[in-house]
Amino acid sequence: MKLDQSRAPVFEALSEYRENRIVSFDVPGHKQGKGNPELTEFLGRQCMSVDVNSMKPLDNLIHPVSVIKEAEELMADAFGAANAFFMVNGTSCAVQAMVMSVCKRGDKIIMPRNVHRSSINALIVCGAVPVYVNPGVNKQLGIPLGMSVASVKRAVEENPDAKAIIVNNPTYYGVCSNLREIVRIAHKAGMKVLVDEAHGTHFYFGDYMPLSAMSVGADMAAVSMHKTGGSLTQSSALLLGKDVNPGYVRQIINLTQTTSASYLLMSSLDISRKNLALNGKQIFEKVTSLASYGIREINKLGGLYAFSRELINGDDVFDFDPTKISVHTRDIGLAGIEVYDILRDRYDIQIEFGDIGNILAIVSVGDKILNVERLISALYEIKRLYKKDPAGMLENEYIEPKVMCSPQEAFYSNKKQLPLNEAQGQVCAEFVMCYPPGIPILAPGELITKEALEYIKYAKEKGCSLTGAEDMNTEKLNVVN
Repeated sequence: MKLDQSRAPVFEALSEYRENRIVSFDVPGHKQGKGNPELTEFLGRQCMSVDVNSMKPLDNLIHPVSVIKEAEELMADAFGAANAFFMVNGTSCAVQAMVMSVCKRGDKIIMPRNVHRSSINALIVCGAVPVYVNPGVNKQLGIPLGMSVASVKRAVEENPDAKAIIVNNPTYYGVCSNLREIVRIAHKAGMKVLVDEAHGTHFYFGDYMPLSAMSVGADMAAVSMHKTGGSLTQSSALLLGKDVNPGYVRQIINLTQTTSASYLLMSSLDISRKNLALNGKQIFEKVTSLASYGIREINKLGGLYAFSRELINGDDVFDFDPTKISVHTRDIGLAGIEVYDILRDRYDIQIEFGDIGNILAIVSVGDKILNVERLISALYEIKRLYKKDPAGMLENEYIEPKVMCSPQEAFYSNKKQLPLNEAQGQVCAEFVMCYPPGIPILAPGELITKEALEYIKYAKEKGCSLTGAEDMNTEKLNVVN
């Protein structure tokens, strides 16, 4: 049955609720904004009037039977999925639900090491054991790529008892693996394929985009609607293929997701899905055009390299997201995080992230050509004013991990805290990562190597925001005692 994608059931129900002028004796306590005039003035009366609690006319996210159920069915239809779930705890919660739906304590799960921390967090919670597939590395850029088909096939053959494979589609930088072939290999071996599509919402709606998870038969995909789909921050979707039990997945989601779901977030998912379903092709045609223009002009500046689809090699760079402006900065003697800071502090331009060698600018439907031109001009000025000799700069973003025990075992072990310069050779009992992008430098259960410590010290010197460790200054590390 063809569903009407012009509908937005949650939004429609909220509009009707507001018109009925309900007298509220339930939570939230601000009572449609009346109890918090300062916040109402800041956010607006319309917004506050629909920040409401679950009730029969508005349905309930943990057990949807009416308008939320209809909205999730429309979401599934728009993305070509068998089922879809609204997620209001962010895509991190969706990733954790995927892992916990297929793995329990002691189960193996194959994944690239350059996953977001949410994947490894899920292993800490459920006790599954990672089998890492080292991604390819572009030595010129110093960035991790996708997983080669040969490395996935080898991991499957060596671990036939693994329950699933996690794939990034795309990576933070825009790199896509051969998802169709990975799905074929996994399914032949009886394994599920879980896809982290936090940065791939637009793959489902734009022309000439990389393949999406649902289009190639993956079992589950976590999609950040708020990143490139237009919804409010923290709102996401979890998509299911036809061979996944939706009732069980909902039970898993409800283990960690709030029972007080925000109707602001849900209505933003509802409206954004409608907009993408009706206008997605035009939206992402514009976005791709803006990004392409930015890439061309940045590459004319000299010294800066905006990389894109020329990296495609049919294997660990099977495809590339054409909407990203990923720029290599090391050749002008500046770490990506240094360019990130200069853009914000001197030019009032906020980009997505900077690491030790690259920056990433996210282009969306909300951007205009003038915005992109301002970024190009700022990068030209930064090159002219701040360029240095690149000698002595750290080159690699990816450090091959040495896994000594499971993340859960390490995280919950007896620990001791050591200064960084005394931690080499110990087993890490916590995370250390630059955020964004949130890809761990060290994860629980991994050997603390000289290379990892050098990376941490260098990232601190360059101004990266290091997170994950109990010591907020990342001067000490918790290690397995």
